[in-house]
Amino acid sequence: MRTIGLIGGMSWESSAEYYKILNEETRRRLGGHHCARSVMLTVDFAEIEAMQREGAWDRAGELLAGAAKSLESAGADLVLLCTNTMHQVADAVEGAVGVPFLHLVDATARRVAAAGLTRVGLLGTRFTMEMDFYRARMRDHGIDILVPDEPARTLVHDVIYQELTLGRVEPASRAAYREIIAELAGRGAQGVILGCTEITLLVGQDDSPVPVFDSTRIHVETALDLALSEPPG
Repeated sequence: MRTIGLIGGMSWESSAEYYKILNEETRRRLGGHHCARSVMLTVDFAEIEAMQREGAWDRAGELLAGAAKSLESAGADLVLLCTNTMHQVADAVEGAVGVPFLHLVDATARRVAAAGLTRVGLLGTRFTMEMDFYRARMRDHGIDILVPDEPARTLVHDVIYQELTLGRVEPASRAAYREIIAELAGRGAQGVILGCTEITLLVGQDDSPVPVFDSTRIHVETALDLALSEPPG
């Protein structure tokens, strides 16, 4: 099994979920006492969150590129950036390493396309919902993206930063997300992407009338497919 490198800490709550799913899925596939060969580098989310607010994406890209280099030096055979929003700087991260970089949006898009869907809703941070890096990459896979209208986008964003990244999972927020998902389905979304790694802590398939695509789980499962495949030549 190849060693999976994880750039975590954005937030640590979702990074813990990455680690949990990674090892549960490894045991499910391999049985017994198997767990994943992995190495995680946790950045300080306070620094990253400040850069997001300031629009300092270049500095954030440099920081995360450095994290990727450290993982490669530590023996990682592939690298995952364990956050949707910071795939805004994925090119900088990918360009910093010589090992494969598994792009979360590509993995999610392929899963959506495999389900035969071409128009899906997206829930995530305001950056993910409003900036073009996510929807443009989805369009490259033939998938159109719908996002909530205001004030629902603000609600989705605020729940992530004021609750989920601080370890709070509130029933009222779950109910609000359910309403937003139903509204997206009513507007023609054939499915919904949970496009923030913390959202999986709040809602899942049982909360949606259309198929849900959990980007965290999809990213991990795709990484394991690669890690367990035969190494090249």
